[in-house]
Amino acid sequence: MKNILVIGTAGQIGSELTMHLRNIYGSSNVVGGYRKTMPAEEVMESGPMEKVDATEPEKILEVVKKYKIDTIYNLAALLSAVAEEKPQAAWNVGVNGVYGILEIARENNCAVFFPSSIGAFGSSTPLDNTPQDTIQRPGTMYGVTKVAGELLSDYYFKRFGVDTRGLRYPGIISNVTLPGGGTTDYAVEIYYAAIKGEKFVCPLPKGTFLDMMYMPDALDAAVNVMEADPSKLKHRNAFNITAMSFDPDIIYNTIKKRIPEFEMEYDVDPVKQGIAESWPNKMDDSAAREEWGWDPKFDLEAMTDDMLKVIGEKHKKGLI
Repeated sequence: MKNILVIGTAGQIGSELTMHLRNIYGSSNVVGGYRKTMPAEEVMESGPMEKVDATEPEKILEVVKKYKIDTIYNLAALLSAVAEEKPQAAWNVGVNGVYGILEIARENNCAVFFPSSIGAFGSSTPLDNTPQDTIQRPGTMYGVTKVAGELLSDYYFKRFGVDTRGLRYPGIISNVTLPGGGTTDYAVEIYYAAIKGEKFVCPLPKGTFLDMMYMPDALDAAVNVMEADPSKLKHRNAFNITAMSFDPDIIYNTIKKRIPEFEMEYDVDPVKQGIAESWPNKMDDSAAREEWGWDPKFDLEAMTDDMLKVIGEKHKKGLI
């Protein structure tokens, strides 16, 4: 990778991935692409930025040619709960947008990173140790777009030789950018409530296990899979990856060990509950470990220590 375009720079993953890539490859070699929401000041001022919309391939093509882009990280998507409210928009971004980007990659010899998700699975998928290769029948528009994106990416590699690679991300937990409408968002929001001294109202019921990952591991995975030796990749789109699996009660008690006065109650959101119950309890990520050395650094205990430290410092400064 020499010249990189990140589409979706204002998002939860995109905002941090852009900075991570700039630290590795040089600020001038990583173009941040955003649509309407302005990315953080640090992102805007640290390297080249362009207004691009995943559904407007003509503008993306202009940016690709202007900066001689050879790698595109396409992070544009409507997250699970939001996609259920706006299914047509989710399809347009998550399928039509992906198709347009793959066409640009085909014509301009670009590699493409496509982030899939645990949402690509459904209730008929084995929920425990979910295999790398298994039935995928998602019950949400978000999931449908992710499966379509995986298949399109595989097709463009096999049919046209486009260097497509991707990951099935679990829930991503970050202390930088708040999530925006995902089913796993509670696992970020709970830390903020704890630091602010607020009682946390959990939208998912006790016993709802989901795969999760701390953002630093998610960023490393995105880079490492794109840098992996292609001769060792039996799979491409998309690798199961995970770092931990827990339910609301486990994360609550992990935080409560550090903040004894912290309280939580349940007010279950039936939409989010239905989505969560169709997703894996824990994925089998052995293919990623074997093919490109996936090895997360953070477990729940280490992540909790870091989350509370960073968010606590922000709270003292009046930033949250």
